[in-house]
Formats: sequence, C-alpha cells, structure tokens
Amino acid sequence: MTEQIYATPCGNIHYWINKESINSELQLVFLPGLTADHRLFEKQIEYFESKYPVFVWDAPGHAASWPFCFDFNLMDKARWLDEILVKEGFDHPVIIGQSMGGYVGQAYAQLYPEKLKGFVSVDSAPLQRRYVTAAEIWLLKRMEPVYRHYPWKFLLKLGTNGVATSSYGRKIMHNMMMTYNGDQERYAKIAGHGYRILAEAMEANLPYEIKCPSILICGEKDHAGSCIRYNKAWHKNTGIPIEWIKDAGHNSNTDAPEIVNRLIEELVKKL
Repeated sequence: MTEQIYATPCGNIHYWINKESINSELQLVFLPGLTADHRLFEKQIEYFESKYPVFVWDAPGHAASWPFCFDFNLMDKARWLDEILVKEGFDHPVIIGQSMGGYVGQAYAQLYPEKLKGFVSVDSAPLQRRYVTAAEIWLLKRMEPVYRHYPWKFLLKLGTNGVATSSYGRKIMHNMMMTYNGDQERYAKIAGHGYRILAEAMEANLPYEIKCPSILICGEKDHAGSCIRYNKAWHKNTGIPIEWIKDAGHNSNTDAPEIVNRLIEELVKKL
C-alpha cells in the first residue's frame, strides 16, 4: 500500500492504494466509520491486497486528512471519492463501508449508480429518511457538545469497549482514538459534523437506491444506536441479503475478520 494525497478546496485527503493484483476487473474501496481511520480495515487489506486492487482512506478531517475545513456535506465526500477513484483508474469499484463509510457508499450510489458494481454494508444503516424518527434526526444534529463535554477517559472507554467485543477490535479502535488524545475539541468536531451531515442527507429524502449486487453485514452485539433495528428493516424492505455475525459488535470486521472477508469475497466472486 502506498500513501497518496488528494487536494480539495477544504483540505488534503490522504489515502492508501495498491493496484498490483491478480484480478483487475473490480476494485475494492474500503471506507471506515466516523472517528475511525484506514487502520480499521487492516485485516481486510492484508487479505485482499494481492487479489484485487484496494483503496482505503482517512476520511476528510480524520487522522492524516487534517487540517480540514468542515464546510462540506455527505455528497461532497462522495464526489471527492469519485474524483480520486477516477484519478486512480478505479472504474469498477466495489464499496465496503463500515458505519459512516456505508452512508458515504449510499451517497455514491445516489450520484453514480452506473459506476458502483457492488456494495457491502458493515454495521451501517439505510440512508433513507423513512427509517429514522424526527427525534433521532434532532439528536444527530446536536451531538458535538456531548462529545466536547464528556470526560475524555469516559469517551475513550466507550469508544473502544462499546464498538468491539474482541481484544484485537478494542485495541485497534483504542489506537485510532488516541490520535485525538489531547485534542478532544477536534474529536468532538469530527463526530458532531459527521452526525450533522448524516442527518442533513437523510432530510434530503433522496432515494439512495442500491442497484448493484449487495450484502448487509451486522454484528449480533452491535449496540451502536439502533443499528440492529435499522438493518432488520433494511433487509425486510429491500430484500438485500443480510448476514448476522455471532458475538461481533459494531466493528464486526475487526471482531470477526475471517468471516467478513469470506462474505466480501463471495460477493465479489459473483460479480
């Protein structure tokens, strides 16, 4: 994997890419969740980087993609992603998005339905307005002060133990959160802005239809918000296949990497 930089009007996006592979017809695009960074997918990159061209980024404002002006929305993130993929020749992308990364994937599907060849939601949820309540949207817009005022040690514990069940999953999340140790203001800004643009994307009430082959993956012990409830409804309403990962939390790709890698590979091989 080689680190690259893409300049935007709001700041530089850092991403890692490897184009050398056995198969080149499809490219795997890994998008980490809110406050996580490219390290979230290290077990997936290790497994796939010799098999397919792979890409992973530090989302705008996250980790190495800093400093960054928070004057952008979810669609801007999807557009920047597309600009990078076009630049790198990733013309048949399969997006694997964890949590917020899955929302970016759905925004990408809205903007570029003809480009997206496959979609894997890892502990994410549907972006359509009908799945969330008015109260949930109200709360999403007001999360920044919560993250700013809670004691950092409490956030660190909640952000590690609350999203992963395995020792590896908790360790990697702890390491990613420590990027913001001593700068809780930045951490709160990243989280608050992320939730806010998510709420705004939901309020836009766009179709966000996934027209390509897809799969939903969700940990049976995913207690982040109402993720389990959302995924049950998403599967029921769309018929997109769903896989429940035993004993895994919100970061199921770190709690059960072998299972998640197998599910991703099965989808890609069908394509």
